[in-house]
Amino acid sequence: MKRIILLLSALLFVLIGCTITQDKKSFDDKPKLESDTIRIANEELEYEVLIFDVGFSSWFNSFAKPRNYYSQSYLEARNIFWVLEWNRRAMQPMQYNPNLYEMTINYDSSTNYGYEVNYMLYNYLVYFQLTKNQKLGGFTPRI
Repeated sequence: MKRIILLLSALLFVLIGCTITQDKKSFDDKPKLESDTIRIANEELEYEVLIFDVGFSSWFNSFAKPRNYYSQSYLEARNIFWVLEWNRRAMQPMQYNPNLYEMTINYDSSTNYGYEVNYMLYNYLVYFQLTKNQKLGGFTPRI
């Protein structure tokens, strides 16, 4: 009888704990990516990035932090640094794999691209470094 009461109280405790944690959300939910072609855009700036990478959407859905987890200034700092290194490698196809760095990324540090563009670009650059075993230097990518 004591075992049944103990099991029921433990089960009740777990159910209450799960209910409480589901109600509290401190960050916006991240979007679910459905396609392998990802469009990152800021209509006001007429800026658009298209990512054609088969594994990015599933990686994003599994590992990316939710929106507003990082500040825009944090994302911009990482993006500026990583894009500079990306572009340096893209301009040296004899030294770096041209299949990885096919083209440069036009990212101007003085332009405010907004949170969404920086968020998606940051997540792609983290994904790229982790899945392609590349280090763009400086900051270790975090998930």
